[in-house]
Amino acid sequence: MGIYSEYLDRQFDFQALTQERKAQLKRISQLRGAHDLLVVAADLKKTHQAVAINYTDLLAVNDQLANLNGKALDLVLETPGGSGEVAEDIVRLIRGRYESLSVIVPGIAKSAGTIMVMAGDEILLEPVSALGPIDAQIQWQGKVFSAHALLEGMEKIKKEVAETGTLNRAFIPILQNISPGELQHAQNSLDFARELVTDWLARYKFQNWDVHSSTGAAVTEDERRARAKEIAHGLCDHGRWKTHGRSIKLDDLRAMGLKVTDYSTQPDLCDAIRRYYTLLEMTFDTNIYKIFETPESQIIRFEIMAGVPVPGQSRPAPGSQQPRPDSAMLDLECSKCKNVMKIQANLKEQMPVQPDRMPFPADNKLRCSTCGTEHDLTAMRHQIEAQAKRRIIA
Repeated sequence: MGIYSEYLDRQFDFQALTQERKAQLKRISQLRGAHDLLVVAADLKKTHQAVAINYTDLLAVNDQLANLNGKALDLVLETPGGSGEVAEDIVRLIRGRYESLSVIVPGIAKSAGTIMVMAGDEILLEPVSALGPIDAQIQWQGKVFSAHALLEGMEKIKKEVAETGTLNRAFIPILQNISPGELQHAQNSLDFARELVTDWLARYKFQNWDVHSSTGAAVTEDERRARAKEIAHGLCDHGRWKTHGRSIKLDDLRAMGLKVTDYSTQPDLCDAIRRYYTLLEMTFDTNIYKIFETPESQIIRFEIMAGVPVPGQSRPAPGSQQPRPDSAMLDLECSKCKNVMKIQANLKEQMPVQPDRMPFPADNKLRCSTCGTEHDLTAMRHQIEAQAKRRIIA
């Protein structure tokens, strides 16, 4: 039986889920030599901007670090990315307190998350883990795209003009809307990520790289920095990865010359990390979208949803709708036609369904009454049942 199926069969309520998560964090810490342990994790299934790394995360990270007092920290990271500047600030905060930092990625740490990973003395992944390119993404004319792609496109135009002596008229509208300042901003954004990763790799990851394994010759500081620069350029290479969302896997990193620990070769540690990650994903099946936690403490950020109680609260948060004690009222907007469907999830037998609502579907499948699009409500069911600590009555 898989870990996820095992935990589903145990039918955790929210408090039991939290306790089991903490138990696995303590287990990871013990297996790692009693290292301090900090989790910075976001729900990648949710798409609003607050999921990304942002300045509000600094306070939460600092708060959780105050509960720890060791010399070595293991950082469990799950993030789609976000602000590179905030990633730098978080790393500086951690590095100011700890002699050693190891980064564990059980799932995904893309973009600015990958930048943070490169600050580790040790990087722990398994074959399913994924990092991502660190090529800067910039906004221009309401669109977000690669700074590298913009600069590369400008170079192609310049080359064509130099070779033909004329400017293709098709490029004129594009060039009229780009200022030298915007091009410099793109270059600065690209240089920021590349230079930061180069510095961190040389200073931390390669600090104990003293001897070339192939020749036995001593490694110089210039050689450490050259290797770090090569890896940073590889991670920034939009021409190689093609898209910003591309996954960079364990074997890709090793091929680039980066030493990475495959924790799947350590059965007990692998089991503990996988169990924690499964519990984390189950926690994110609620309205929680970001977690900062240690084995003894946590900060949880959540979205307020009408009719669904907030974890750990005996009464609704300010501004939320007073929930009915024996049912949850939900409004679901169709992803295709935007029709709003009103659903009632009963948590007690023989509860009447209100006239303006439809019952929660027993098979978790709901078809839009307007366009027929089918919506999977499985995650919504888990969310309601986890927080209400009761099963939905079909």
